[in-house]
Amino acid sequence: MRKLFFLFLLTFAAGFLQAQELKATVTIVSNQVGNAINPSVFKTLQTALNNFMNNRKWTTDVFLPNEKIACSFLLNLDQTADLNIYSASLTIQAARPIFNTSYLSPIINFRDENITFKYTEFQQLDFNENRVSGSDGLVSNLTAVFAYYANMILAFDYDSFSPRGGDVYFQKAQNIVNNAPDGRGISGWKAFDGVRNRYWLVENMLNSRYTLMHDVYYNYYRLGMDKFYEDESTARAEIMNVLNLLNNFNTENPNKMINQFFFQGKSTELVKLFLKAPQQDKMRASELLQKMDITNANKYKDELK
Repeated sequence: MRKLFFLFLLTFAAGFLQAQELKATVTIVSNQVGNAINPSVFKTLQTALNNFMNNRKWTTDVFLPNEKIACSFLLNLDQTADLNIYSASLTIQAARPIFNTSYLSPIINFRDENITFKYTEFQQLDFNENRVSGSDGLVSNLTAVFAYYANMILAFDYDSFSPRGGDVYFQKAQNIVNNAPDGRGISGWKAFDGVRNRYWLVENMLNSRYTLMHDVYYNYYRLGMDKFYEDESTARAEIMNVLNLLNNFNTENPNKMINQFFFQGKSTELVKLFLKAPQQDKMRASELLQKMDITNANKYKDELK
């Protein structure tokens, strides 16, 4: 079962068999598109994407309403020279509830800069995982991107509750990559499209050389964060073990996307986790975090003195 500590709730599941997995909010920003296009187009698209993410059944499991995964998608549009074709960036955020608290811990915080798609108002948003790329790659690219991230959110969430629990969803995401739409302006699906894209993120999580990252997610959330309520010292020690694992991984596999991906959105959380730690542990955590999360190095240095 998905979450061990929610098992007792299953007796109430009969009334919620159709509950979907995601509690997603999709927001479209179209300020850069200009005034030539009726704003209703983007409102229609925003509604359609919200329905696509929230009403589709992404797994065969039963999710209760309180088990839905909180996530958000910010699609920032730019118009291209071609009619009804847009380039965009997409910011994806997802959070995971921590046992015995109301706190939601960030599990994904990523900005995808490489999205080009075609959309006309009231166009149906279709996705078939057995035939990812439709007849028009630019039309199918939008739903392929959103379906990819839906599966990646599920994969990381499941990984955080059980060892290798997310494998089936990483594989679904990889299937989308392998059969992704192709065409002029479409990027992010290929190894040669860059070093931080959709291809490399799922490749890192399914590469047999990097299986340690599955332990990182499970140990950080299930053995660390979920234990803070009952035993703060033991939980913090587990988080420290995770940092040591990540340091070893980074040393053996420098500049891999997944190592940087893990830290995005977590700096404030990590600072709070170690503020009350013994001085020796606080110093060790600060040293490791400055080394691995370079973007927030000064934050760790200043706040974990």
